[in-house]
Amino acid sequence: MSGSILEYSSIERSSKLKTLPAPLGFPVTYTTGSSKSKDKQQPSTKSEALTPKEKAARYEDLKSKRAWDLATSPAKQLPMQMIMVYFSGGGVQIFSMGMVAMLLSSPFKAVAGMNEAFAQFAPVDAADPRAFTTLLLPKLAYIVCNILTLLVGMYKCNQMGLLPVGTGDWLAFEQRGESPDITFH
Repeated sequence: MSGSILEYSSIERSSKLKTLPAPLGFPVTYTTGSSKSKDKQQPSTKSEALTPKEKAARYEDLKSKRAWDLATSPAKQLPMQMIMVYFSGGGVQIFSMGMVAMLLSSPFKAVAGMNEAFAQFAPVDAADPRAFTTLLLPKLAYIVCNILTLLVGMYKCNQMGLLPVGTGDWLAFEQRGESPDITFH
């Protein structure tokens, strides 16, 4: 009895799986095999029927999408960095100073290695994959996202009182006028 229930549920599941659409990015369709094995199904993709030019175009499109993913990756890290800034406190302590050092130095390191990071996503026909003008828009977006990280670090410095923004911070550079001569008779 339990065997028949198990067989029924597996048959029911497999029929439900056949009706599910393929996941995004995976255009897989199932075709039945030869007449000898009707139970076995073999996947066949639509990419088998693509011409080499279409395959190259899809590959370039995929590389472009990956370049944009890399360009927006610093912005995707901002919420976590802001949570860490919040939980590190407002005092000048070793943990919060390390946090500020990371927030202020990582954008400069990332922008310095930007051309090398984007070289793998350069189009095939690019003269120099490491040139700044190759993938210009994703690189500019990458710079903007790193500037946002830098602004979070500057906000943390301001919160800790490390930025000289008040008038009291600039008293050493203030010029005082000469005092009037007052004589008492």
